[in-house]
Amino acid sequence: MVERLGSGPGGVTRKTSFPPVVDVSTRVLILGSLPGDASLAAGRYYAHPQNQFWRLLSPVIGVDLPALPYDARLTTLRAAGIGLWDVVASATRPGSSDAAIRDATANDVAALIATLPALRLVAFNGGTAWKAGRTMVQGVETLALPSSSPLHTVGVAAKQPAWDAIAAYLTV
Repeated sequence: MVERLGSGPGGVTRKTSFPPVVDVSTRVLILGSLPGDASLAAGRYYAHPQNQFWRLLSPVIGVDLPALPYDARLTTLRAAGIGLWDVVASATRPGSSDAAIRDATANDVAALIATLPALRLVAFNGGTAWKAGRTMVQGVETLALPSSSPLHTVGVAAKQPAWDAIAAYLTV
């Protein structure tokens, strides 16, 4: 959700994250920072066509996620034991850059974790999510991942080994 505060060109835009995508079988929770403008406009996690999120997770779970419709992607992630959310509940931010996030309000990550009995890992998608969220997590392993954002210009091949580490937490 995007809310314009004030009028005219000096108005500030407050952006709000999506609800979590989890269920009681979630074993890995991937936390981003705050959805970018393309995702907010589409009402979907990782909607920017150049975001590498779906491509990075595909080999982890053995499914071509970019080929699926969005709802099927979420269903497939849940079936694999992967949940999604963001560390930032809302913030002001011009554009999509994490560096521009101001006046952030945090999501209650600890409360969500308490509802996930099968959780084994909280993975942070990018440095901003890691810095903002790592202190919110107690009693479960954490993993800092290279950002899937198109603004993080390292290629998929360089990021893939870190993302592949998620697979070890998905087996029962």
